[in-house]
Amino acid sequence: MSEPVWITGIGLVSSLGEGVEPHLAALRAPDAKPVVDAASFAPFPIHPLPSLALDAQIPKKGDQRQMEPWQRLGTYAAGLALDHAGARGLAGEMHLLVAAGGGERDVALDEAICRELAALPPGEAGPLLNERLANGLRPTLFLAQLSNLLAGNISIVHGVTGSSRTFMGEESAAADAVRIATARLAEGRGETALVGGAYAAGRWDMLLLFSPSGGLLRGDWVPLAGRPGGGMVTGSLGAFLVLETARHARARGARGLAAIGAVRNGAARRRGGDTARASALALAEGLPLRPGHAVFSGASGVAGALEEERAFLDTLTEAGPVRFTTDLLGHGMEASFPANLALAALALQAGLVPQALVTGFGLWRGEALAVLEPVGEEAEG
Repeated sequence: MSEPVWITGIGLVSSLGEGVEPHLAALRAPDAKPVVDAASFAPFPIHPLPSLALDAQIPKKGDQRQMEPWQRLGTYAAGLALDHAGARGLAGEMHLLVAAGGGERDVALDEAICRELAALPPGEAGPLLNERLANGLRPTLFLAQLSNLLAGNISIVHGVTGSSRTFMGEESAAADAVRIATARLAEGRGETALVGGAYAAGRWDMLLLFSPSGGLLRGDWVPLAGRPGGGMVTGSLGAFLVLETARHARARGARGLAAIGAVRNGAARRRGGDTARASALALAEGLPLRPGHAVFSGASGVAGALEEERAFLDTLTEAGPVRFTTDLLGHGMEASFPANLALAALALQAGLVPQALVTGFGLWRGEALAVLEPVGEEAEG
């Protein structure tokens, strides 16, 4: 990279709360406890969405109403990042890169239609299904299910009107968004970028999608170390970062939370012996890691991927402490990688770690690695 890139703002919302303070407190406390809802979606525990004063970041009620929960969460977190960076005045020229899933279904409508169709013969059910789908969804709700509407709402609500890109592809989408945002700034194609994603865990449609493969933890929550057979606990997460060239940040007197040393991610398609462990090892080759670096693991808890990541971590013989952040936040799909970058940046700024390696391991593919460095006095001045 020709131009150093800093993280200058963090917008983080999880079951622990919103903003820097609750998350930094959890990093400082070795006995920090997660917030878990084991009842609402039993037998699957989740890390729930906290109560948010949406008016603080999304002042117009009309904007709030036309968004699905994941979009409100993402738009809220994006606003927190802008405020934390003191970058509201920069939004007009800021690049926007969003990692998004496929939107959210209207589960109540799905259930109502299924009940109505259950007793009908196929010849009657088909036309009625088309009618209900056409009449049951308002246009605004239908639009809210489109992936690129999160970026659209961030642009509308916060005035982020530089270039806009939306990436789909679960965890890999987030890693690509961060990697490309960093590369664009480093190459001189912009000075600031807002990058991140959001995921709402309280969704039966997603839990039922993950459940048949045996990927979800059932019953009482236990930390990752206590899940010998694996098991994912999803977490509601909104995570956005303001990235900024060091030169631009210095010029406006902004402090850097962490410097991005490297961001790498692999192709999703497997070929031959290209396991997740092998992919991560290839990505790690030549990374500027120093003895004692901390690891912020993106392990989801899904059994196969968890075994692969543990095998990769065993090769890091000079690593310091390993933090499995899913124990505190749960796994937030597209939001997990930027959330882990946010936690690592907070730990670096607070002097809790000397250097950070952030890993991203998808449910079954999509490995990524990032190295964060402290912003030293010389770089700041």
